[in-house]
Amino acid sequence: MRQLLTIATNAFMELVRQPIYLLLMTASASFTIFLSCIYYFGFGDDPKLVKDSVLAVMLLSGLFAAVLSASASVAHEIRSGTALAVLSKPVGRARFLIGKYMGLAAALALLTLVNGLCSLLASRMAFDAYGDVDRLALKIFFGLLVLGYLLGGFTNYFLRRPFVADTVFFAVGMIVFAFLIINCLSKDGSFQKFGTGLDLRLIPAVILILFALWILAAVALACSTRLEMIPTLAICSGIFLLGLMSDYLFGRKADTWWGSLLYTVTPNWQLFWLADALENGKTIPIAYVGRAVGYVVAYLGASLALALLLFEDRELH
Repeated sequence: MRQLLTIATNAFMELVRQPIYLLLMTASASFTIFLSCIYYFGFGDDPKLVKDSVLAVMLLSGLFAAVLSASASVAHEIRSGTALAVLSKPVGRARFLIGKYMGLAAALALLTLVNGLCSLLASRMAFDAYGDVDRLALKIFFGLLVLGYLLGGFTNYFLRRPFVADTVFFAVGMIVFAFLIINCLSKDGSFQKFGTGLDLRLIPAVILILFALWILAAVALACSTRLEMIPTLAICSGIFLLGLMSDYLFGRKADTWWGSLLYTVTPNWQLFWLADALENGKTIPIAYVGRAVGYVVAYLGASLALALLLFEDRELH
């Protein structure tokens, strides 16, 4: 167990040290807040358009993060020989892969946490055609985000610490701090009850998207045992698009053996994309999130078993 946790911790730290991880986190968080400041002229549906958009940003940024992180965690280590050095010790291949996946899942959870907080902020900052941009919230958010980068530069220059990893954690801390401050202030700067205007119905939707990203990460990990980043990205993008059309392509043929097989094997992302369920004041039942856990566990087990099967006879140089 200690070896597994060590591998998972090292994998997590390796991923947050990747510049692409910092770039994805900053870009997705900033773009999410930016989406809440656009005049949509949506005939009263402006807040709904904001919520749909920020959830889409969260899903797409997680897709790229899952594929790039899986490739950096497994494919790069196989190519560089690091995996061989680890496996030369009393560490089995199954433990190695599971530890890598745990670190990857933790990195995706951190990214989703940041995007989830920004999505809640966007729901609070969204306005219709008769409203106005929350400029105070914009200044606080981007000011603290820049401060996180400055703190990362400070520790790198004066303390000789790694810039990317420190900036990731400083940025996460500053975004959480911005979330707390903005929710205590109204648009005119006066104090208000914490959480006023937040659409907490987004929380189950964010959790379901995290489940989808964990499944996609397991698929990317399986591909990374044999392929480099670009083929892995192509395959995962294809599976992602195929899963979005799963109901249309295979759901109608579920009464045939091949249709039922394909419908079962293909991950159905529509089960995790429930933005439409938030219309007209509706909520996503917690019981549905609980049932989704069973689907996630089953698919993760199958994906990691496939990854181990592909990795078991992989020659390491």
